[in-house]
This record gives sequence, C-alpha cells and structure tokens, in this order.
Amino acid sequence: MHDPADGSPVSSVPVATADEVGKAVEAARGVAAEWAATAPAERAAALHRAADAVAAVADDLARSTTAEMGKPLDDARGGVEAGIGTLRQYAELAPVRGGRTLLGGAEAIDFLTPQPRGVVAAVTPWNDPVAVPCGLLGAALVTGNVVLLKPSERTPATGWLLAKALDSALPAGVLSLLTGGPEVGAALAAQEVDVVAHVGSTATGRAIAAAAARTGAKVLLENGGSDPLVVDADVDPVWAAGQAAVGAFANAGQICVAVERIYVHRDVAEDFVAALVDRAAALRTGPGTDPGTELGPMVDRRHRDHVHGQVTAAVAQGARIRVGGTVPDGPGAFYPATVVTGCRHDMPLVREETFGPVAPVVVVDSFSEALRCAADSPYGLAATVLTASMSHAQRAWRELPVGTVKVNAVFGGAPGGAAHPRRGSGQGFGYGPELLDEFTATKAVHIEAPGGGHW
Repeated sequence: MHDPADGSPVSSVPVATADEVGKAVEAARGVAAEWAATAPAERAAALHRAADAVAAVADDLARSTTAEMGKPLDDARGGVEAGIGTLRQYAELAPVRGGRTLLGGAEAIDFLTPQPRGVVAAVTPWNDPVAVPCGLLGAALVTGNVVLLKPSERTPATGWLLAKALDSALPAGVLSLLTGGPEVGAALAAQEVDVVAHVGSTATGRAIAAAAARTGAKVLLENGGSDPLVVDADVDPVWAAGQAAVGAFANAGQICVAVERIYVHRDVAEDFVAALVDRAAALRTGPGTDPGTELGPMVDRRHRDHVHGQVTAAVAQGARIRVGGTVPDGPGAFYPATVVTGCRHDMPLVREETFGPVAPVVVVDSFSEALRCAADSPYGLAATVLTASMSHAQRAWRELPVGTVKVNAVFGGAPGGAAHPRRGSGQGFGYGPELLDEFTATKAVHIEAPGGGHW
C-alpha cells in the first residue's frame, strides 16, 4: 500500500492462496466446537482482555489507518476508540442474553435457546478499518463463533495489527487472518462457512450473496448507499449548511452514511448554497498527520478518478461546480470539497454512490417532493431530514424506506442503535444488541417423559 497523502510505500502483506483459504477454514472448523462450549462469561472475559490489547496499541492502529487510507489522525483515533467501546459493549451484553421459556403441556418442558452458528467469514472495509471489524468480530466471537477475518486490501497493515492484538487475548485458532485482494474474499465466501459478514460495496456484497446462496451460509451485508439530506423551508440555512458540510465532507466523504445528495427547498436554497460553498472553501486540506487538517486525501488515485468522473459527467449534463471539482497538482490523492448545483434527480451523480467529498444539490418546491426524491433510490441505508416541523419529522421517519432516519443531526444517534439496511444497501442488523442475534441460531427444544409417564 501507498500513503495517499504523498504516494510513498507504507505496507505490504502476503496474499493468501485459494488452498490456504481452504486450510484456514478447515482449521477454524476444528476449534469451533470447543469455543462454542466455552461458558458465555468466560468468552466475555476474553473479549474484555482483547479490548485491553487493542487499547494498548491504539496509537499504532490510528497511525496505521492514517498512513494507509489518509483520514486525519484525530478521526483515526476516534475510530479506534469506537472499536474498543464496541468490544466492551458486546462483552457486557452477551453473557446476559438468554433464550425463552415456552408455555406447553404441564408435563413437558419447552424452550428456545440460542447457539453459535459456527464459522464466520468477516470481510471488512478500508474506510473505518478498526471500528467496523471490532463490531463484527466482537459480536461473532462473544456468541461462540470462530472467525476468519479478511481486511480490505487497501488497509492490510491496520487489519494485521488489529488481528494480532485481538488474537493475543483469545484461545489459539479462534481468530484467523487472511490478507489479499478481492480474489481472497471471493475464495473465502465460496467456502463452507456458516456466516459471511461483509461491509463494503454493493457490487461485492451481491457477489458474496450469490456465493453464499450456493453454500447455504447466512449472509450479513452492509453495502453501499446514496444517503439523502432533506432541507426544509423552515430551518436556518446557515445551520443547515453546517450539517450538510459535516455529512458530505467528513472523512473526505468516505463514510457509509455520508450525505451523498441534498434536496433543499427553493425558499432557502440560495442562502443554503452560499453558506455550503463557504464551508467547503474554508476546509483545511492536507495530510492526515497534520494536526490542522480537516480534509485529508482520498484513499487512492483510482478512487479519486472515479469521483472526479462523476462530477465532470454532471457538468456535461448541465450542472454547475460552485467550489472544488478540480484535481490538484502534486503527489497524493487529494480532492477538494466540492459543491455542485443545478443537479437533477436523475443524474448519476445524484442516483449513484459517489463516496467522495462531493455535495450535489437539487432544488425542490415542497417537502413532499423532497421526500419523494429521497425515497426514490436503489439504496436504503440512511437519511437525514432538517426541519422545524414535527409533522414533517414524523412523516419522514415513517415514509423513508431506509434503515436509519436522523432528524436535525447528520451523525446523531444513541448507543445501541441497530440499523437494518434495505434494498441494495444490504440485509441483517448492523451493530447494536441485535447483531448478537444475527450470529446465533435459535433452537426450539421440547422435552417430556417417555410413554407419558415420569422420569
């Protein structure tokens, strides 16, 4: 891998062969029964120790994240802290989970009990290479599954550091690491595993789902999105622009739930756009290691070219760049915060996922039109609505066909929230206590004495 800030080499890892992937799955299967039989409290204690081990190398993980994918160092530290917190959350929640007693015949015992699913393949992304794996791995491990982790080929050293820390606190073989590109992920998804959990692009998620359909593995997917932001006529446009800037430009727009398209009411559109342009122009761009950096580089030049191609296509279709939209000279994969106006709902820049620091603005004439456009998408991850109307807020959360609706805060939400993405954005609960249920299978048990007699 190369540092996206200056192009210098920063990491290299071995690429697992298909044969090595098969042997890793076989080895994991060999230790699955023993880990599943371990007492829940003991598994939770191991996960607490794993969280301690991650905390001990937190600074290394943050610096590795910044070196490999470019985000500002403070943001990278925040991702590591979030991952540690998630590990501890699952260590606390898992031991108190139980089954359910059923009311059957008086002479019988009936109950439902959760059991580990077995071998879990976790394929994780580059944009948050510590927090996301900690969520999937923490929930899978503490419920008694063994895990094979395949981190993104764009952040392999970060994945290796994380796996090394976790593994130091776990029994041998419970967690295994496989590194390499898409071919390794494809080989892993094609194996006889029990669960494939993937966070990443929709195209990869669909390929994984197709492979799992052949093996019978359960699939958990949090894939791409094109999250809308609706700006109602009754809000302060300068405040709304601040929300939009955070949503569209944080982590250079490389967040699953980033703001990807904006529908602003005509009554406030002019003032909103002016304030958003000012916000974008004021962002301090630089390497993630610089404490003053607010907008770091994109993950690599290939992805930057994809984002810039969407912007230039929108201009060719009649849109107007108000700020940004140019590829800077010099090393690295930098791209400026970009605001594009004159957009139409049918433009690819609006319809498709961009995953970059770009804010396309569509002007609408009513809140109903904004909701209709926001709902019209092949994705269904999240949405944000900025409004001073309680009735509009209530309409929004009821009508928008997405997993998460946020009103008046682009990144708000209480701990323990468990989103269920829809459509092309995935399936299965992502994070929260419900993720523990996704990694377990419920078994119904009926017991009664032989021959209708007594024991």
